[in-house]
Amino acid sequence: MSEVSALAERIDSLLPQTQCTKCGYAGCRPYAEAIASGAAAYNQCPPGGAEGVARLARLLGKPVIPLNPENGAERPRPRAVIDESLCIGCTLCLQACPVDAIAGAPKQMHTVIADLCTGCDLCVPPCPVDCIEMIPVTGERTGWDAWSQAEADAARANYEGRQRRLALEKAEREARLAARAARSAAGAPPAAAASDTSEISAPGKASSVPAMPGGVPQDEAAAAAARKQAIIQAALERARQKKTALAEQGLAPKNTENVSAEVQAQIDEAEARRRRLGMAAPEGKPPAKP
Repeated sequence: MSEVSALAERIDSLLPQTQCTKCGYAGCRPYAEAIASGAAAYNQCPPGGAEGVARLARLLGKPVIPLNPENGAERPRPRAVIDESLCIGCTLCLQACPVDAIAGAPKQMHTVIADLCTGCDLCVPPCPVDCIEMIPVTGERTGWDAWSQAEADAARANYEGRQRRLALEKAEREARLAARAARSAAGAPPAAAASDTSEISAPGKASSVPAMPGGVPQDEAAAAAARKQAIIQAALERARQKKTALAEQGLAPKNTENVSAEVQAQIDEAEARRRRLGMAAPEGKPPAKP
């Protein structure tokens, strides 16, 4: 292990492992490596706060300096809370969470596993209906006073577990695509071809109703699509009404600034979804970047 890598390991062990990206890097380990190589300052971690800066300063033999305000402010530890009555099951928050602290499935209500949430804010910007709020849960305690080494170690384990899972899923997906390409090159028909018909029929009687792939009549598929769109539109309208009520109280969506490129990509995806639904971007949301 090189000297820089060894130093990065020690720096990483002093970071709170929220993986919030507020430091300007994709996670705590990349930030630790940037500090070790001299590419980043040691005062860019808001979750660690002043105590976090002091810890790194002692390790590096450097003076204690203020937290860089461009990276955010030290604050009480928050926890994500999903308004389940507004959730439309889009899974964008689930995809954004770096520690798998959100449970849910497509088109199903999502919920936050409180003990796993690190308060990173990353689930807030991608939500297309603004149904997630970050609620302070540590009173007046901020930084490391609101966090512990045991919690940081658990958060890192959860993050690393998620990274391994994503890598495995990617490898399996690539293997399936490669197998499909190999079958196609060999001239084998797709597995679904046998079930794709242009018509459906009952025993002894032919039907003239056109069928969708998988044997679903077009009119039934269209009705299902219309119901789905109506549900989404209703959820968006509920969210809009709630946002209007909050705006009248002087409130607005929080924690939507200084997001990483990865989260911005998720925001762009949500904005594209709004456009497909004919909805304008909600007030308070950062506009999609070109």
